[in-house]
Amino acid sequence: MSDFDSNPFADPEATANPWQDPSVQQATSGGGQRGLDEFNPFEGNAQTTKPTSGAKTTPVVPPPRKPDPSPAVMMPTEEPPAYTPSAAQPPPPAQDDLLRRQEELERKAAELQRRENEMKNINYNPRANNWPPLPEKCPVGPCFYQDFAVDIPLEFQRTVKMCYYLWMCYACLLGLNMLGALACFCTGYGDCGITFGISIVYFLLFAPCSFVCWYRPVYKAFRSDSSFNFFLFFFIFFCQICTLIFFAIGVPGSGACGWIIAFGLIGDANKNGDTDVGKIVIGVIMIFIALLFTVMAALSAILLKKVHSLYRTTGASFAKAQQEFASSVTSNPTVQDATRNAVSGAVSGAVSGGGTSGNRM
Repeated sequence: MSDFDSNPFADPEATANPWQDPSVQQATSGGGQRGLDEFNPFEGNAQTTKPTSGAKTTPVVPPPRKPDPSPAVMMPTEEPPAYTPSAAQPPPPAQDDLLRRQEELERKAAELQRRENEMKNINYNPRANNWPPLPEKCPVGPCFYQDFAVDIPLEFQRTVKMCYYLWMCYACLLGLNMLGALACFCTGYGDCGITFGISIVYFLLFAPCSFVCWYRPVYKAFRSDSSFNFFLFFFIFFCQICTLIFFAIGVPGSGACGWIIAFGLIGDANKNGDTDVGKIVIGVIMIFIALLFTVMAALSAILLKKVHSLYRTTGASFAKAQQEFASSVTSNPTVQDATRNAVSGAVSGAVSGGGTSGNRM
């Protein structure tokens, strides 16, 4: 029964002795396989012969390949054109504009740096007095600081400038009145000598006082919204309007070339049937001055009304004016010194009086 499990075509010697198998003998002899040190990955294309039983296989090495004489990069069929240096291409217009702007910015930066260095070298005071604009060699310097763009709000700048121009016209008119009175004095008419003398006083007194007494208050009123300065301007400017009306009338000997003295001089020119052309010419000049006084009074009245309308929109009041006046008086160093001296004198007098009465007792 055991013969049914056996292979009838098998070699009886191999079955009897497994060590006689050729594959086992090749593996044990070391000729069939090689180690990792002897492994050659390029032997795949080698032609090998099928090993026979009991014999070692010898690989067939192919002959070495000859190097290809052709270059790796293909040679161009035509030679490139020879290089000729050319001038630089002009930059486009946009680049020119950028370069010009950059140069302008650099120039402005240098100018600002120069001015900054100059201001560092000198003691520059931005709030230094600049009015009246006197030359540097003048022994008397400016007395006031005036800058409409810095001090006055934009909505009030036009009104303040109108006040400034009106003051300039008023000062020029006083000077013209002095010249007219001088011309009248030369004719020998009436009291023109007194008129000329008083006109000089008007010019020297009213021109600077009007600037300090009503122009500077209205300037400071719009600059700091000061109720006290508004009321001061209203009072003094109303007095000036009355003075202009008086000047326009021209009472003889009043110091003004008004209507009365001008028509009186023209009437005196035709006296006794003889026409004095010089008096007529001077009379016409005085009529022109009287007309200017009249126009100045009208413009002053219009400006006063305009400032009053703006004053009502600023929120100023009489109560605020009183408070500002009280605070300015109490904070004034001169008033404080005078009050301190008066109090100390009163206390010393009371102490000395008390001591004298005690000695008498």
